[in-house]
Amino acid sequence: MRSFLRILLGLALVFAGTSHLTFARQDFRAQVPESLPLDTDAVVLGSGVAEIGLGSALLLAPRSARRTVGTVAAWFFVAVFPGNIAQWMNQRSAFGLDTDGKRFARLFGQPLLVAAALWSTRGPRSGA
Repeated sequence: MRSFLRILLGLALVFAGTSHLTFARQDFRAQVPESLPLDTDAVVLGSGVAEIGLGSALLLAPRSARRTVGTVAAWFFVAVFPGNIAQWMNQRSAFGLDTDGKRFARLFGQPLLVAAALWSTRGPRSGA
């Protein structure tokens, strides 16, 4: 089950990263906080590249590196969470999130992504 979730998360990240760079670029701009002192499009492109890299690492990293990759992915999900909050607080519609309730409900998905990244990259507990 862990491997299945790791592969699913990796594929989802590669897809999301690719969409940052192509067809969903405008929607991802809705998540960049206005307080971030960087070019909005550069943030979208950079986070897309990061997602492709993290997704690829989740898919291809050797077993010995998976724990590290999972930890980095979890921290990435934490780092982009302010974007989800900004989308909700600024009432920006994107990705079909066109009501305050939908945008608020989405906030609860981020902790699940953190948990999935960590759980799926750790093996069963051993005596070591």
